[in-house]
Amino acid sequence: MTTNDPQELLKSKHEADKHKAQFTSFARSVSGDTGHVQDQEILDQSRVPDEQNKMKSVENRMI
Repeated sequence: MTTNDPQELLKSKHEADKHKAQFTSFARSVSGDTGHVQDQEILDQSRVPDEQNKMKSVENRMI
């Protein structure tokens, strides 16, 4: 049953977040992945389109 009580919803969310954190920790320990290197690579890759969009905006302003 679903409740609309904000305190109950917040409590449920915190429990779910705790469970997700435990699972993530477990999965990383099993795979031997620290996650930090991979996260940094993703961030580096995600900056490339931003630079392309910036250059496109500059190009459009020149026209």
